[in-house]
Amino acid sequence: MIRSAVIMAGGLGTRMRRADETVTLEAAQVAAAESGMKGMIPIKRPFLEYLLSALADAGITDVLVVIGPAHHEVRHYFTEVAPPRRVRLRFAVQPRPHGTANAVTVAADAWRELGNVAPFLVLNADNYYPSAAFRALAAEDSAGVAAFDRDTLVREGNIEAERVRAFAVLDVSPEGMLRGIIEKPEGPVDLTAESTRWVGMNLWAVTPELVEACRRVPQSSRGEFELPEAVALALREGVAVRAVRLREPVLDLSRRADIAAVVERLSHVDPRP
Repeated sequence: MIRSAVIMAGGLGTRMRRADETVTLEAAQVAAAESGMKGMIPIKRPFLEYLLSALADAGITDVLVVIGPAHHEVRHYFTEVAPPRRVRLRFAVQPRPHGTANAVTVAADAWRELGNVAPFLVLNADNYYPSAAFRALAAEDSAGVAAFDRDTLVREGNIEAERVRAFAVLDVSPEGMLRGIIEKPEGPVDLTAESTRWVGMNLWAVTPELVEACRRVPQSSRGEFELPEAVALALREGVAVRAVRLREPVLDLSRRADIAAVVERLSHVDPRP
């Protein structure tokens, strides 16, 4: 069973920084949004506490948060103000926001220095995943991806149907293995078809083989090193990747318009990281 996880929190938070005159936020939420540190947006507690609590509920004991050079507030809060009690928390700095594959290599290097070369979960800092997803993906020490049911995401999460295009569509075999990834589908892709049912929300089980693919993947058209493209490279080279199919909702906190819905959905949750 996988016992460690990496939270990717080193991005610039460009979408969250954008002003939105259609939403009303508390002063503390505005300040966190303007900083781009989505993990520090207050629900009742900083959003990152809810992620850490869900990971602890799933049996994860060690968490590494990848942050940017200017994200001192995150480190200060979780080391000085409110250190977690159920998970051992460490930090690694991603010098530049070069993408999710780069964040994985930064994390892998940090783990190696600590003597940890085992597989680890990788997740976004701006999505609230259910503990059931962490538990299912961590059950085996092999490469894997959480494949979320498209209709459940729309019906029970805060993700509109058309917004699914912002995420990756996963090609999953009947045996539950990942065959391919359509990153941010556009154009003729039918998002109502059975073939596009499974959606990737950047929740992975990463093995040394995937880390090496992250080191070798070329820059994407966006000028970044992308984890889904690294996984696609590994697939072409014969690496087997499980697709853990889940009918569970995910909450997305990437824009200011998302904050109210996430606050409402998590209002009953008492995070205990």
